Amino acid sequence: MVERTTSLGLGFCLALTACNSGGGGGDTDSASTTTQPSTLSPTESPPTGESTVGGTTPDEPTGGSMSDVTETNTTPPTSTTLPPPTTGDDTTTTGDPSCDGLECQVDDCSGAPNTTTLRGTVFAPEGTLPLYNVTVYVPNAPLAPITEGVTCNLCNDGLPGDPIVATLTDTNGQFVLEGVPAGADIPLVITVGKWRRELTIPAVTACTANDVEPTLTRLPRNQSEGHIPRIALTTGSSDPFECLLRKLGIDDSEFTLPDAAGRVNLFVGANGTDRYNDANNGGADFPQAVDLWNDLERLKLYDILLMGCEGGYHLEDKSDQARANVAAFADIGGRLFLEHWHEAWIINGPGMWPNTATFSDEPDLPSPVTALINTGFPKGQALSEWMVNVGGSMQAPEMEIVQGQHTIDAVNTDLATRWVYTEDPETTVQYFTFNAPVGAPDDQQCGRVVDSDIHVSSGDQVNVPFPDGCTTTELTPQEKALIFMFFELSSCLIPDDMDPIPG
Repeated sequence: MVERTTSLGLGFCLALTACNSGGGGGDTDSASTTTQPSTLSPTESPPTGESTVGGTTPDEPTGGSMSDVTETNTTPPTSTTLPPPTTGDDTTTTGDPSCDGLECQVDDCSGAPNTTTLRGTVFAPEGTLPLYNVTVYVPNAPLAPITEGVTCNLCNDGLPGDPIVATLTDTNGQFVLEGVPAGADIPLVITVGKWRRELTIPAVTACTANDVEPTLTRLPRNQSEGHIPRIALTTGSSDPFECLLRKLGIDDSEFTLPDAAGRVNLFVGANGTDRYNDANNGGADFPQAVDLWNDLERLKLYDILLMGCEGGYHLEDKSDQARANVAAFADIGGRLFLEHWHEAWIINGPGMWPNTATFSDEPDLPSPVTALINTGFPKGQALSEWMVNVGGSMQAPEMEIVQGQHTIDAVNTDLATRWVYTEDPETTVQYFTFNAPVGAPDDQQCGRVVDSDIHVSSGDQVNVPFPDGCTTTELTPQEKALIFMFFELSSCLIPDDMDPIPG
């Protein structure tokens, strides 16, 4: 594991252009120096902002509890923090009249306040897959509701709730919060982008390590457990992409028609799955993807737009207006995941979109084939480590892929970042990203685009009423890689050549 040598607060650099001169991120395949989580100390409080922190009842109690602390097989690395407010004695209050709320419960611990810790592991909604780069923090104020609809979410915007201390999960999904308040009913927030779960820890003992029960620290499966971003997914003929969201752990109750309350809406793309089964939404037909693409106001209702492979460009469904709308959605903060052949949106996109990569149309790669992960930037190094940690790779920085395509030859490193690629038997790009508006200064970019040349949900079926075609349960290596990319896409925006920070 690469060790972090410094601690970064949320006030790392308000002017991103002063910190970074690169537009698209690195593409040098050398080890990064920083994949450990950054930490916000008790003295680095960002602006307050976004419901009152409340408890969440675990629905599958397994693992340790706050009253029965057990050691895990892997001890999470401890993040460095700055000292909390000083105290006059060893009581559970700071003795500092300027402290406020829970700040006054940070125990001095005989001059070692950082020995009061909360530690745990954050998982995907399905409860077993640990996640990297998820923000975990103790707030000192109520959280406002998350804004609905597409928004510009930058990492340096700060966290809501006036955090006392914040950190990120590492490539094992683990976190350590140091210098936390001691006492009863300590609030804890777990968030990445617009995924948010708010917990209440029943008791935190001062001057010792406190383990958070793992059933609490997975992202929400439904809205009763927390906030889920609003997601639109367009189906296609060549990959049952919609099944991956189910395997991710999102409850079936969250898959609804757009005018219902669910957070995931399915739209039918060219020759893709087109309706629910009778037990879900009464067997209703999916609305048309073209109607979504042609209506910018409808697109703005969503945070994330996922597009499953349609087996071809199908430009007849991608009008000039639709292409302008999709680009505009990204420009204002939308997150796009484009699966194979949906590079049509980039090749035929407005402005500098076509300049982000070099495209081709060559025969498919052998299946399986060994691909490489670009470790020349912080999150690429993290992906390489994470894939080994979750069993998606036997050897870093490699991963095996099936049904790899060859429609992307290279990326423009001034505008985009290569994540996964092959060198043998052909030089290809299998995953790349860019931020939008394309070519704008870093501090003026809001949106994020992932383009994949891989079919993901192999083994499941298309053109079977949803979710009847979703029959597989185990995650393949490339499905794990896509889940990493999905949550990376969901997260707050930061240039690729910078270390992630809580946000």
